Amino acid sequence: MRPVIAPWAAVLFLGLRLSASSHDNIVDRSSQNLSSVPRDLPHTTESLDLSCNRIQKLHRGDFKNTTLLRFLNISWNSLEEIDPETFLDTPLLEDLDLSHNRLKNLLDQRYLLHADNLLVLNLACNKFLTMTLGSEFSSLVKLERLALGAKNISAGDFQNIAEVKLHTLTLSLEDDVGYEAGSLKDVHAQKLQIALSSNQIIVHDLFSDALSLFAELELINLRKGYEDLSDQLRARKEIHTSSLYLSNISIKWPDLTHFVNAVLNTSLAHLYTADVVLSDLPQRDTDVATASKLKSFTVRRVVVNSFFFSQEAVYDFFINSPVDTLAIIDSPIIYMTCPKSQSRVLHLDFSYCSLSDSIFSRVVGQETIECENLNNMRNLILVGNNLKSLHLLSKRTQNMKSLRHLDLGLNSLVYDGLENCSWPPNIINMSLYSNGLTDSVFKCLPKGTEILDLQNNQISVIPSTILKLENLSSLNLNANRLRDLPVCNGFPILNELFLKSNSLHTPSVNKLGSCSRLKTLDVSSNPFTCTCGLKSFINLGIKSENQESDTGIELLSWPSDYLCAYPEVNRNFTLNSILIPEISCNVGLLAAAILCPTVAIIILVMVMCHRLDIPWYICMIWKWTRAKHRARMRQVRPEDLVGIEFHAFVSYSQHDADWVHNSLIPNLEGPSGGLRICHHEKHFVPGKSIIENIITSVEKSRRSLFVLSAHFVKSEWCHYELYFASHQHLIQGSDSVVLVLLEPLPQYLIPSKYYQLKSIMNRHTYIEWPQDRAKHRLFWANLRAALQADLPNAPVTELEE
Repeated sequence: MRPVIAPWAAVLFLGLRLSASSHDNIVDRSSQNLSSVPRDLPHTTESLDLSCNRIQKLHRGDFKNTTLLRFLNISWNSLEEIDPETFLDTPLLEDLDLSHNRLKNLLDQRYLLHADNLLVLNLACNKFLTMTLGSEFSSLVKLERLALGAKNISAGDFQNIAEVKLHTLTLSLEDDVGYEAGSLKDVHAQKLQIALSSNQIIVHDLFSDALSLFAELELINLRKGYEDLSDQLRARKEIHTSSLYLSNISIKWPDLTHFVNAVLNTSLAHLYTADVVLSDLPQRDTDVATASKLKSFTVRRVVVNSFFFSQEAVYDFFINSPVDTLAIIDSPIIYMTCPKSQSRVLHLDFSYCSLSDSIFSRVVGQETIECENLNNMRNLILVGNNLKSLHLLSKRTQNMKSLRHLDLGLNSLVYDGLENCSWPPNIINMSLYSNGLTDSVFKCLPKGTEILDLQNNQISVIPSTILKLENLSSLNLNANRLRDLPVCNGFPILNELFLKSNSLHTPSVNKLGSCSRLKTLDVSSNPFTCTCGLKSFINLGIKSENQESDTGIELLSWPSDYLCAYPEVNRNFTLNSILIPEISCNVGLLAAAILCPTVAIIILVMVMCHRLDIPWYICMIWKWTRAKHRARMRQVRPEDLVGIEFHAFVSYSQHDADWVHNSLIPNLEGPSGGLRICHHEKHFVPGKSIIENIITSVEKSRRSLFVLSAHFVKSEWCHYELYFASHQHLIQGSDSVVLVLLEPLPQYLIPSKYYQLKSIMNRHTYIEWPQDRAKHRLFWANLRAALQADLPNAPVTELEE
């Protein structure tokens, strides 16, 4: 069975190349049962995917219409023959994938003579018997990545690429491959990748040559033979390789520890493992070398197949490894032990694991013992774990005297502000992004912090009484809930301030006066209210753009990401493009502009009234209008009240239910009010739909009473009740809607779908609920007067004066 190989470096390179191309230039014709190259390819094609078809031959002219082609994938076809002039029309071709086909002779790949701009070439998993490369390979002077595979590899096979400076050579080995020692001596590459087939053991001579010739070595799909590799490593006195990679491997714990200990006794500088299936984990501690030249040990994406084992034994092996950098990433570890002796580790990275607040500590009886053996550590990265208490994390790290960089982003950290934090003294870079932290976090920060990242938390204000961070130069508060610019009393040398995507409507520029060292400010993507209060901020942005600012502050992303959110007429306009007249913001000018014409008009009206006797006409029209109004009111016939059972149907948000139950209904019904009020808790009929109940209640009520608040406009059911009440108003032809404004409700806060409410509020006078208790009696009297009517079978009660 042939191994499936996808060189990671080539994939990354391809992604970078295509990211600069338009999606219109990428053509995907994979898995379409094609037997030849399509003739209808766009002239603009830069990337073409023809993989997983049944193309057997490439002809001259197949790509004559795609002269801009840079990437071509014809893998997983049935290619047996390629015309020597196939790529005559594609001078820009940089990436060619011909893997998993039926090509037979590496000596006869003459089409490469017209592909001298190739950077990536993949010929792995074909039918090549020998690895001998033809002379045409020598023309690929720009080649950076080459993937090959053959049954036999002999000395001299790579002579024709001896002058080519590769970055990566990938060998896809088949079962029972033959390898002659020294065959790779003509290869000049930074990195060698060896991809094995299932259960294949790497050839001894190949591994030996790889360690002697290449700075980086990657073994892919390794399943067994670890003991032999470990023995080879122990036996070698000199190793040219500095970085060893193990990718997509399966390994038992004894083999892993034996191999790691072998590596620790060599001159290797870096050991990387990724996509590991680990089995036979231990019940007791495994010895690890106490000294080594290894600088970094990285483990990514580990899957454990054992169910019963000692987690402490596993964690102890890794944390006690004598390396400068230890990284265990994207693996299911739930805590980490403390080294048994003073560790030489400088950098620890446990990103995207499942670590809890108990990290590095141990419990003895009722006492928690903190770790004291990580004094040399400078960088600690705990991104994407299950950490929850910022206070406990400060205790876990308090003995790490050399710690300078701490990254706790993407956790669930909170801090209640009740307990003091005890961070080590030398932290200068603190990352707390994407947690659940609030304003109190400023009481729990290292005093020496210079760079602080708090973006994407729940911070709404920086308290005036906070811990003074005298060394803080950069503060990132993007994506929080700040409503105004902070003052810098606690940050005397702040140089950079990032406030993107907060809730700043009208930033107070005068607060920046306390930020004497501030040079970089980002307030983009906020919901700006483009009124007079914003003029100072707009002037700051314009001066920053023209480099005329007195303070020297640079406003990042100005003006493209600074847009008006209100008023509606200026929505989505950039701040520098709107005009706020000076007269509308200057009280003196505005008063003069209004009073002078007003006085002139009043004088003119008085003169006209005196000459034309207008007051007399106005008085007569007023009396006539009042008489017509009273007459119309008296025309209400008893039959118009047939079926009316209630004086009012009350509509309100459930958030305002307490006010309705405790204040509204007691003052309208009963002895004090004498009115019948319909509300859903009491009068909706069980079994009927909510819509039917709303319609019935509105029809049985003389008027509809709406309790307006910010919660009301968010309620879908209130929307339905308002809709039916407004239609009932049109049918009755009377003023049947009464509005009670429970709290201020500006028009711009009312969603556009509530156009009936906006219309009714414009036509009707609403009754406002007074906050002053002395005015409540008059409020209830006015409301009862507005709702009073003689209903059939309704008790008549004198209104309370």
